[in-house]
Amino acid sequence: MKKYFFLLVFTLSSIVAFSQDNVTTYYLIRHAEKDRTDKANKNPNLKEKGEKRAKKWAEVFKDVNFDLVYATNYNRTQQTAAPTAKSKKLKVLAYNPNKLFNKEFQKATKGKTVLVVGHSNTTPMLANKILNKEKYKFINDHNNANLYIITIIDNVKNSILLKID
Repeated sequence: MKKYFFLLVFTLSSIVAFSQDNVTTYYLIRHAEKDRTDKANKNPNLKEKGEKRAKKWAEVFKDVNFDLVYATNYNRTQQTAAPTAKSKKLKVLAYNPNKLFNKEFQKATKGKTVLVVGHSNTTPMLANKILNKEKYKFINDHNNANLYIITIIDNVKNSILLKID
């Protein structure tokens, strides 16, 4: 965990060196652990472990100055984003995972630091769309710990994948 923290600090400090207008940073995570007791429920809430993870994400992001927080319009993603958004005094904005990284989203997020909470398929798909290459595979359905950090500095794109347990 400590090595990931130092890597995160290094990434953040390198971003600070550039003018904010030229830097866009995306933090992409999958929703926390969902309640799987009712297999027919297509919109489950987080289970207790997931609620704890959502609060942990807020702790991990305590020193990140987010401008925007997005989540799909599902209970589990909204509930994962809520503690971080609340700590930053931001509203969780809904996004359509079928319109990943469209022109409107790019314009709204340019020059900003953005958290996006998605799903096992939409999170790596969004990372790939931002990077304009197939770098990341779908996330295992029981993995709720991936953190993708993507920076765009003067149209140069870089990414890192961390696992925060």
